[in-house]
Amino acid sequence: MRTPLYRNTPEEEAAIQRGIDQDPDNPELTAEDFARFRPAAEVFPEIVADYLRRTRGAQKKPTKVLVSLRLEPEILEKLRASGPGWQTRANDLLRNALFGA
Repeated sequence: MRTPLYRNTPEEEAAIQRGIDQDPDNPELTAEDFARFRPAAEVFPEIVADYLRRTRGAQKKPTKVLVSLRLEPEILEKLRASGPGWQTRANDLLRNALFGA
């Protein structure tokens, strides 16, 4: 179930914009500001190079296989309702059903 998108009313949007305009520590960027911007690789080449060099190493031993599985909506809803990690718990349920505890 998706959370409905909330849109600001024109009055709320005007109040937000007034707050932005009154914040001296975070002025709105102008076209001139954007024109002065330089790419991060030009400003901090060693940081960008280090970031781009970082990759996740090869998985030593693949532990799981990506599959597509069709489930009844009620089952999926119940699994997802259990919160983060629901896919691992679904795997554990299947393992217990197939191989015992």
